[in-house]
Amino acid sequence: MDIEAPFAASFPLPFRAFFLAGTGLLCWATNLHILHTFRVDVAAALELRSLHATTLHSNAPLHLTSSGPPTAVVLARAVYRLFYAYSLWVFAAWAIFRLATRGDPTLVDAYKFIPAVTALSLVMFVISPFNILEKCVRDHFLLAMRRCIFSPASMPVYFSDVVLADIFTSYAKVIGDVWLSLCMILPSGSLLIFPSQDGWSRLMVPCLMSIPYAIRFRQCIIDYMQPTTTTKKPLYNALKYASSFPVIFLSAAQRSITVNTMEEEDSDAEEHPLFRLWYDQFIMLVIRAEIEMLGFRLLSVAINSLYSFWWDVTHDWGLELLHTRILSPRLQSRPPRPLVLPSLHMHGASSLDGPRPNIHARHTSPSHQNRLQASGSHGSPFLAQRHPWGLRARLFFPLPAYPIALFANLLLRLTWSLKLSAHLHARAAAVFGSVSDTGTESEGLQMSGALLFFWLELAELLRRWVWVFFRVEWECVQRITEQEEFSMHTRDLSEGFSSGEGYVDLSTDASTGLGELELESVSTVFDVHEKAGHDLP
Repeated sequence: MDIEAPFAASFPLPFRAFFLAGTGLLCWATNLHILHTFRVDVAAALELRSLHATTLHSNAPLHLTSSGPPTAVVLARAVYRLFYAYSLWVFAAWAIFRLATRGDPTLVDAYKFIPAVTALSLVMFVISPFNILEKCVRDHFLLAMRRCIFSPASMPVYFSDVVLADIFTSYAKVIGDVWLSLCMILPSGSLLIFPSQDGWSRLMVPCLMSIPYAIRFRQCIIDYMQPTTTTKKPLYNALKYASSFPVIFLSAAQRSITVNTMEEEDSDAEEHPLFRLWYDQFIMLVIRAEIEMLGFRLLSVAINSLYSFWWDVTHDWGLELLHTRILSPRLQSRPPRPLVLPSLHMHGASSLDGPRPNIHARHTSPSHQNRLQASGSHGSPFLAQRHPWGLRARLFFPLPAYPIALFANLLLRLTWSLKLSAHLHARAAAVFGSVSDTGTESEGLQMSGALLFFWLELAELLRRWVWVFFRVEWECVQRITEQEEFSMHTRDLSEGFSSGEGYVDLSTDASTGLGELELESVSTVFDVHEKAGHDLP
């Protein structure tokens, strides 16, 4: 089955996969660079420490030599250098291939060893034990990959591993292309012929494409099983990735029906009139099955795409556009821990005959209230804050970036079926890929088929590139929010104790059994404040 001969002769599928892999390197480097430019603490969000302090035999998260924003610059520069070396090597290989074949389809298969040698050299470079060209970054990439795939269930999932696994979900189609490229460069394959997928090999592409989603599904289950997890949010996130499997495998099943239908249409059944009636009935049944399969696949695509878009906006980016409540479920499900404040007990002692005060109500001192009012939108998220509709109180990027990102994310999510539909390879190979002598119109169709899927894969990588910005931003916002909440609690306690009102009459609450618990809460937080040397922001 011939595929796009002109485009495949000049830019074969293996080199397209190389190009998309290099694009991912460039996207990650620019992610780190731009996030640092907008003062997003990437080092804190990705839990970075010293690169030299960890080895391939440890389970620690990715780290670098310094802390804070400069660490992001160091990592970005390292990834830039890797990208430059990678691009130079791949471009040199493609240039040699291009000069050797001169765009002649008859010479393409004679030089298909060039992309094979290029791929082998890249794999050997990544796993090379020699201390050359950012070995620390390469080692930590392998370490992160090992954690994503083989980490024990008792080990917590690091945010850096979540981002890495999510990036690989955008490479699901590219992973399938790697398998097809391997089939093409084998002695029995051809860069100009779409590999035949018969028997068990029909399952290879969908199984390989589902690996990144299986990894993220496993991470969500591990996160849900952690003792510190008190919500079902990781479980709902796991359902999002589980909804990808029906799309992939229904698409593979539809591809099987499509190929069988095209083979029957190309057969010589019309030469046997006695079987014509049976043949027509068989074709009708096949077409009906394909239509039903298409309906199920489109339904699964719609569910997955819309659910993924809602999750991106609400939980991964922390925007309020699709929220049913003003505060996020995370914040509402974790209110401040009830504290004993001296003023409450003073009021309780002065009004023994009246209603008993609620010792679990959170009160702030007048000076603390003044600070919160002065902080405006940068105060605690538990206070009413004014911010653009559908967004959130704290924004690091320019305001127009958010609606643009929302629209682009929705549009590219809805094209998910084209990016992951394995059966469309068969259609493209038949419609756009037949080598014909009819002239320029046929060649235009051939090139359109290859470019369509190539641009869709590239668009998905750009969508993920944008997604990383807002995902890391939201992680930083959550960390800042938690720090501010802790600072407010410690300041309230510090002001109460320093004003001489630190005495707590536990006998007042003896009947409720809360005295020992509340004293432990106060002493624990106050001890933390004392150890910090009253140096909290």
